[in-house]
Amino acid sequence: MKLVDEIYEFYRDKLTGDEEDIDMLAFAFLEEMSYDDLISIIKDLEQQELYDLVGLYLIEALKVKFAQEEYGQRNARLRHLH
Repeated sequence: MKLVDEIYEFYRDKLTGDEEDIDMLAFAFLEEMSYDDLISIIKDLEQQELYDLVGLYLIEALKVKFAQEEYGQRNARLRHLH
């Protein structure tokens, strides 16, 4: 993805590249983007990049959903025991 390459080139000598740096960089980038900016980026993606983006979103969203369900079930079992 061209955007990732550009961000990487700009920050590769300024950050360590650990997970905390990458999270901070991604969230700072998103804070500056409008809805239209994001749609423009999506429109510029190649088909495989779009599949990868949506795939990552689905994977992460499903992980959160299953984790929340497990947490809710665990709490319900604990309440039932008391």
